[in-house]
Amino acid sequence: MSPFARRLRWAAVPLAATVAVLGLGACSSGDDKPAGAAPAATSAAAVDLSKVTLKVGDQKAGIQAALEAAGELKDVPYKIEWSQFTSGPPLLEALTAKAIDLGGVGDTPPIFTAAAGFKISLVAAYQQDVTGAAIVVQKDSPIKTLADLKGKKVAVAKGSSAHYHLLTALAKAGLTFDDIQPAYLQPPDALAAFGSGSVDAWAIWDPYTAVAQQLNGAKILVDGSGGLSTGLAFEVSRPDVIADPGKAAAIRDLLIRVGKARQWALAHADTWAQAWGTAAGVPIEISKVFVDRTATKAVVIDDALVGRLQKVADTFADAKIIPVKVKIADLATDQFNDTVALSTAG
Repeated sequence: MSPFARRLRWAAVPLAATVAVLGLGACSSGDDKPAGAAPAATSAAAVDLSKVTLKVGDQKAGIQAALEAAGELKDVPYKIEWSQFTSGPPLLEALTAKAIDLGGVGDTPPIFTAAAGFKISLVAAYQQDVTGAAIVVQKDSPIKTLADLKGKKVAVAKGSSAHYHLLTALAKAGLTFDDIQPAYLQPPDALAAFGSGSVDAWAIWDPYTAVAQQLNGAKILVDGSGGLSTGLAFEVSRPDVIADPGKAAAIRDLLIRVGKARQWALAHADTWAQAWGTAAGVPIEISKVFVDRTATKAVVIDDALVGRLQKVADTFADAKIIPVKVKIADLATDQFNDTVALSTAG
């Protein structure tokens, strides 16, 4: 493995921290309120934030790097303890173990976590470009179409957004997981396996897509376009955390800062690419591709979004990859929906 590849063994895409606007009134009514919902969001002025510590899960060079680059970590009135993870599934394992209070992941990890019986709350949402989500093959691979994946060994992180992408791509070709040899590997291990040729294909997301292209000359067999990937990402917490006035106020403040950092990144792509590359320890040619392909914006958590994520959950349940049906509306909360407007004001 090259020294550069070894540096990338931290990796995972910054599966976005997120914010949302408008209410969830259409998602539920009466006593059928979303899990973790509260009558009103707690304002920072209502509590002494100097006594609050917020434990935040991140993916390497993720939202922490964006906040720092945008100057949004200056004068934070509470303490943040950051923890880094290789992808969404282990981050949510830490969340359910109460090792962290909040963390950003893609569309699929919350579904697997809820299917396992854990109580979580989707507190905010982002829409990302789907072209960075990809199934890649070696530059000289005989695999030319999705149908050619039959019988092949494909690396993917179980319970990640790439898991859904692979499932939908196989379905498009009339295949199922029974038709391939899935190699369930976290991104750092999958990077090594792909580089050594021990897997035939790799379902992954940026920046690993860009890394595979730059390091291995990998070809994109198919990206996330055409409905193969939702491009959704979420900030996830727990009902007990967002019910705590101090924690809720800190989350509210952080989501506003996250929204401002995302706006800054969109407006300063070149500066953000340089900052992200420095934080991640990757060449600028990779960081520029990553930044260009992962443009992210806050979106509304409404019936339409819940329905999109419900489709993901139902796809996994129908394929019997998760043991139970997951009702996405039960995971959503409207407690922080106004933070997107606050993050873009002024």
